[in-house]
Amino acid sequence: MSLLDHLEDLRKRIVYSAAALFVAMLGCFHWAPEICRFFARPIYERNLLPEGQKLAFLGVTDAFLLYVKTALLAGAFLAAPVILYQVWAFISPGLYPKERRWAAPFVFLGWGFFIAGGVFAYLVAFPFAVEFLLAMGKDFMPLITAEKYYGLLLTIMLGLGLMFELPIILVLLAKIGLVTPRFLMRNFRWAVLAIFIVSAIITPTSDIVNLCIFALPTIALYLVGTGAAWLVTRGKSTDA
Repeated sequence: MSLLDHLEDLRKRIVYSAAALFVAMLGCFHWAPEICRFFARPIYERNLLPEGQKLAFLGVTDAFLLYVKTALLAGAFLAAPVILYQVWAFISPGLYPKERRWAAPFVFLGWGFFIAGGVFAYLVAFPFAVEFLLAMGKDFMPLITAEKYYGLLLTIMLGLGLMFELPIILVLLAKIGLVTPRFLMRNFRWAVLAIFIVSAIITPTSDIVNLCIFALPTIALYLVGTGAAWLVTRGKSTDA
């Protein structure tokens, strides 16, 4: 394939992915109020707001935009298999025929890791971050807007969902020959530094506890990805 053919194929895959995300978002928009209530559980079930207080919105369009953002977040998790398949379809021409049979494992494992990252964010990282941030302002009356709350939730869930894709990315890079397991282990310290930098960007606070909640699982996933890359490239040269 020529460069123009690759660019045209890339454009087509992006269009398909965007269409899948849009359709999933439209479907989730119907249940946006229920999804919003589900995502609001961390702050209500832990009684982090003063008694009788609810998340507030300030503008007349805020509630509608909130539903759109929530539907987009849920739609991203729903459309992830289609998007992952488009990624695979784009890179598969450069693989050997026997390697193209990995399409289904790539899609479903990638989807599983993405969901696992979102679940970890919802159950562990996000509640801990919210509780920590509110505890810092315990001498003040909190007036938390729904826009800020769900914006933070969206950032953390999508960020950790993408970070949990690290094992899949490493295996994929190893399969196409861009990295080797030996290269990954030799540069482990630099990978840890990069993970902490990305975690510092995603985490809403600057304290070491929240930073470790984001970074340590990702470091573990890096090691898992390195081991998986070794398993799938055992027949190839290990020199980088």
